[in-house]
Amino acid sequence: MSELITYAIPFFVLLLALEALSYHLLGHDHHDDEPATPLKGYERRDTVTSLTMGLGNVAINVGWKLVVVALYVTLYELTPIRMPQDAWWAFVLLFVADDLAFYWYHRVGHRVRIGWASHVVHHSSEHYNLSTALRQPWVPMTALPFWLPLALLGFAPWMILMQQAISLIYQFGLHTERIGRLPRPVEWVFNTPSHHRVHHGANARYLDKNYGGILIVWDRLFGTFEPEGERVRYGLTTNIGTFNPVQVATHEWKAIWADMQRADRLADKLRYTVKPPGWRHDEQPGTTAAATAPEPPVTAAAGR
Repeated sequence: MSELITYAIPFFVLLLALEALSYHLLGHDHHDDEPATPLKGYERRDTVTSLTMGLGNVAINVGWKLVVVALYVTLYELTPIRMPQDAWWAFVLLFVADDLAFYWYHRVGHRVRIGWASHVVHHSSEHYNLSTALRQPWVPMTALPFWLPLALLGFAPWMILMQQAISLIYQFGLHTERIGRLPRPVEWVFNTPSHHRVHHGANARYLDKNYGGILIVWDRLFGTFEPEGERVRYGLTTNIGTFNPVQVATHEWKAIWADMQRADRLADKLRYTVKPPGWRHDEQPGTTAAATAPEPPVTAAAGR
């Protein structure tokens, strides 16, 4: 059922065109009570990079999905648990379980550096529009462990893949400045463009906030929620300054390797893969970027 993404592609393209047209016709935003402010909207090189990253992700997943499905099937056959495939309540449980898995995958992807090396691709644009949603990593393997428990809980592999696709389609629509705040009950329960703008912010108060996929309740429960307030500055705390897709995909992996080369102790070399972004082996305890508040979802270049 992951082909739902394929069916959604024409709608993605149509919505991209409509959003770009809205910038051409309107040129500024109207959400909240801020004065009308010129927006960057779409920038040709940035958009081409985002689309290229998305196409690369699709191509890589052609082979990687075979591995994922094989593992789901193996675990599903091993577990004695079976969730019904025709009961509404099983799909409700799957929706909740999938969204919780996404929250923790997303949070770990910001706080563990090898996860960030993959996920940083999605945050590398200084623009925020629907094309940004398509700026996806070329190393999607870091996500796998978070969904394996769903197969062990007895959800059929096709059900897991379908719910993952539904979540990704929903999240596509979050990447826009053309939608302001939605009614309060919606904003309290669901992830919205307002909440996700915060997540993409490089402002100090917005770092490592609002990890939710479809629901925002996990952030409220686990203390990572931040409402949208000051104007969001998009991108990384230290931007990479390139539109080269290969560099966008690999820059953090290269930075990890460079940091490992500078460390003498094997333990410190390994810590560069599992410590938060910004951690340094040669700084005193309590003075690393990772030890200060707020926690930084930075590139390896941050702090240099």
